[in-house]
Amino acid sequence: MVRDGFFYGLALFTVAAIVWVFTHMAWLVAIPVLLAVFFLWFFRDPSRVIPAEPGVIVSPGDGKVDGAEWIETTAGSRLRVSVFLNVFDVHVNRCPVGGTVTLVEQRSGQFLNAMKEESAVLNEQTLITIDTGEYCVSFKQIAGLLARRIVCNLKAGDHVERGQRMGLIKFGSRVDVLLPAEAELRVKAGDRVKGGSSILGVMPSVRKP
Repeated sequence: MVRDGFFYGLALFTVAAIVWVFTHMAWLVAIPVLLAVFFLWFFRDPSRVIPAEPGVIVSPGDGKVDGAEWIETTAGSRLRVSVFLNVFDVHVNRCPVGGTVTLVEQRSGQFLNAMKEESAVLNEQTLITIDTGEYCVSFKQIAGLLARRIVCNLKAGDHVERGQRMGLIKFGSRVDVLLPAEAELRVKAGDRVKGGSSILGVMPSVRKP
C-alpha cells in the first residue's frame, strides 16, 4: 500500500473516534470509518508479474485503453496509447521500459476531464522519457477532473527497470504512452490493462535474434 493511504486512513479513524466520544452516534461514526476504508483500498499497491521478453513496452498504469493513434512530434511520428484511470483503478504508476531517464518535465495546466483528448495538452502533467539504449519511450502522467496531485519519483539520469514503480496520480486521471513508430501494437480501444504487466507494444527489431 502507498503510505498516503495510511495517512488518510489514520486521520479518518481518529475523526471517527472523536465523533464517537462526543456523540455516541453510530451513523455519524460510520461516515469517517467508511471513508478511511475507501482510502486504504484506493491506495493499494498490488505486486505484478513483469514481462521479461526483450523489446516489450508495458502499460504504466491500470485502466481502460481510451485510444491508440498516430501523432506527429518534434522527434517524428509516434504511436500514442492513452489509458484512462477511473477512481476505482490502482493509481500507482510504473515504468513502461527499462533504461536511463533522459527527461522529467512538469507542466502546470488545467484539470479537464481526462477522457477528453485536449487534456493531453491542456491539463497539468508530467512528461518522462526513457532511453533503453536502442529506442526511446515517453509517457505522461496527466491530471484529471478529480486528480489534483501528480507524484513522480524520477529525475533525469536515473536508471530504471521495466515495471518499476515510479509514482502515482491521485484519483481519476490518464496516462499517455508514446511508442516508437515501428512498434507493433498489442492493444486496442476498450481493452483493460494493468500497470507493469500488460503489454502495449513490442519492438520487432529488438525481438529478432
